[in-house]
Amino acid sequence: MTYLTNIQLNEYNNKGFVAPLDILTSNEALELRKEIEKIESKWPNELEGIGRNYPHMISPILDEVCHNNKILNAVESLIGKNILICGTTLFIKNPNQKGFVSFHQDAKYIGLEPYNWVTAWLAVTDSNEENGCMRMLSGSHKKNLQEHNQKFDEGNLLTRGQTIEDIKIEQTTPIILKAGQMSLHHPTIVHGSGQNKTNDRRIGFVVQSYIGTNVEQILGKMYVQQARGIDTFNFHIHTPRPKKLMDKELIKIRKKANEELSKIFYKDSLKKGKF
Repeated sequence: MTYLTNIQLNEYNNKGFVAPLDILTSNEALELRKEIEKIESKWPNELEGIGRNYPHMISPILDEVCHNNKILNAVESLIGKNILICGTTLFIKNPNQKGFVSFHQDAKYIGLEPYNWVTAWLAVTDSNEENGCMRMLSGSHKKNLQEHNQKFDEGNLLTRGQTIEDIKIEQTTPIILKAGQMSLHHPTIVHGSGQNKTNDRRIGFVVQSYIGTNVEQILGKMYVQQARGIDTFNFHIHTPRPKKLMDKELIKIRKKANEELSKIFYKDSLKKGKF
């Protein structure tokens, strides 16, 4: 796959998302799963809570995915050639777990402006309606940011349980992906996901987000990598790419990055959630 086609660009512009995009083979996706589960096994709790963020900083395998040319070509089609990796997140739903993601807009609490950025959601395992795939409210990105209630509800994988009320499931589109496929979605599209009702894990590796170098963080500090082009703005803290798994220096940097990210996500909040 090279750059997005005109049909795909129109789909993104009209709907606020484009999917599926073929990125990795099923075997490559399986290697990602093995890497994630290796970290979980050897370093318990490392990928839990706030630790689910920035996993690409401690794993060369996850880092390599972020710099995948197929992904970057598609992203460049949307935000231009000067691209930063602003963060990554693991969204893992274990078998028959009550975890879900309430309907929300990414731009509400993330502090990235202008909206010259896009979120890439890569399926490490198959993602479907049975195991809680994402669902998009097509065209909702064309509206302003909506009112979100902070629920901090049990099982919600979002920081504050931020929720746009009264979204009808039947009005949303399920984003069904095979392992190795990806979706791209706009900062202001309304989306969420349900529970995993199967006997296997549903794992998503999410670059949240690829941003243009002209994008500022208005709520705090952001730790980034240069993915493509040049950064003449220098709004953010640039970090090196990992050369080995769980590098001690990058573990320290990742800790600082997550501390700053937590400040951003919970700015002006009277309470903190699990994530």
